[in-house]
Amino acid sequence: MTSPHEPSGTPQSPQLADLLARYLHSQATAHEAGLAFADPTGAVIPHEAVPAQPVDPRVAWNDALAVLPFYAAGVQARSCQAPPDWPSLVASHEPVVALAFCVGNFPQLVRNLQPLLHAKDLSALRSTPTRSVSAPGLQDWAAQKRPFPQTLLALGTLRLARQFDQAAELIQQQRAEVPAEWQAAWANEEAALAWHQGRAAEAAALWQAQPASVPVLFNRGLAALFLGKPTDARSHLNRAAEQLPEASAWHHLGRLYLALAEMRG
Repeated sequence: MTSPHEPSGTPQSPQLADLLARYLHSQATAHEAGLAFADPTGAVIPHEAVPAQPVDPRVAWNDALAVLPFYAAGVQARSCQAPPDWPSLVASHEPVVALAFCVGNFPQLVRNLQPLLHAKDLSALRSTPTRSVSAPGLQDWAAQKRPFPQTLLALGTLRLARQFDQAAELIQQQRAEVPAEWQAAWANEEAALAWHQGRAAEAAALWQAQPASVPVLFNRGLAALFLGKPTDARSHLNRAAEQLPEASAWHHLGRLYLALAEMRG
């Protein structure tokens, strides 16, 4: 019997509803620091299961660096300074549905959940090229010669700003100079660039060819889910989510993708 407090005819399972609530709740940490918020009005999106909170650029930057320790345990993310125009880039970026785990991306970009809940074909939600963000300060900053992992940050933020040509140029310029300890991270970034440019099959093949790591497993699962292979997605996403800290927003996003794969496979 349906409880009077439970809406009838809801299309989502209790598990998915719970994951949605947890994921959106993790976005509320955007209020904890003092930088300018992405949405200064604090407007609530009425069709979300839980109100999506404005994104604090500092929280977004911390999550944008969360992939680094999986490639270099000793890296100090706090020493990595955000590039120019980062607050405006966070504020102006359009919502993303199929988000790769890589430098520069932050889970709060997945803030429009209705497509995930109701799409008959998730492949229609994959990343497609869109207009680049005007960020001259970022372009000048990224063009400067810098050591690793700062070069990874330049590549990731250029991709996030959809400065795809400059990101591809940076890959060509730096590929032969990537230190051995950063080559796996660099390979992940190359695949992420292909993914967010809309070259999904190419990106999936690149991730499949890379040694298994938490970011690669996450991204293999992401690619499989949005390429219509939910069974493959479940295996990869489960392994990735088990190794991501529960306090991480990436953990919650991985669990959300996993629930979607279980519903479809």
